[in-house]
Amino acid sequence: MEAGFILSCSSFNPPKTLFTSISKISSPRGRRELLLPRAATIPLIIHNPIGTSASNYPRIDKSGKFCSPRAARELALMTLYAACLEGSDPVRLFEKRLNARKEIGYEFDRACLMEYDHMTFGGPPIATQTIEEADQILKNYQKESHIEAEVLSAPPKLVYSKLILLFTRKLLAAVSDNWESSVLAIDKVAPDNWKNEPAIRILEFSVLHLAMSEIAVLGTRHQIVINEAVDLAKRFCDGAAPRVINGCLRTFLKELEENGKDQAQNVSMQENV
Repeated sequence: MEAGFILSCSSFNPPKTLFTSISKISSPRGRRELLLPRAATIPLIIHNPIGTSASNYPRIDKSGKFCSPRAARELALMTLYAACLEGSDPVRLFEKRLNARKEIGYEFDRACLMEYDHMTFGGPPIATQTIEEADQILKNYQKESHIEAEVLSAPPKLVYSKLILLFTRKLLAAVSDNWESSVLAIDKVAPDNWKNEPAIRILEFSVLHLAMSEIAVLGTRHQIVINEAVDLAKRFCDGAAPRVINGCLRTFLKELEENGKDQAQNVSMQENV
């Protein structure tokens, strides 16, 4: 099966199940082990979480649900990632999850919402001196990962405000509508090593699709979108992904602005004829 669906110029129809399952998504450290099936390792180098830039938005509203735009972009990214893995349309997958019935006996621990923080991402590694110290840090890490798994796998209506769910759907609809244009744009700006191994860069390409569509379709200010995309990459991707995504989006924006100028000039010339 062809793995290069991210760069395929067709309607949204990625191949089914490149991976056997989606583990409960994610990690505050940006560690890919929790995103793709890989052998677990226990290093003595632990990634230290640090905060993102300060946000002007409250994190939780009066009803006790997430209400920041970051939460919507995070939910949209996770949905898009899952849609790529299983070969489905992201909007339909989102609505399916939104309307899914709760399992009998399921109880959501709302205290997790207060402890969960989607405004942190991985910082520089911490070198521990002893196994005991590493074990303690890993216990804290596992606790945070459990909280994230609890939140991100919960029915969305229990976690996100109505406005955030509406914004998430708008983001995913923009991705679907703009899929072919984004594919062409990504083909121009993405590094060759990413394009040569698209199956292991699904998450990074999803960040690019999300950001490009929000700029091109929804018209959100590019400074906001790029900053959010870089922060999502810091949080969920690894290696140089944040820097690469930043460069890809700035190149995309430059070409978008140049195309806009060309179109404006063409319109002006036609009016003068």
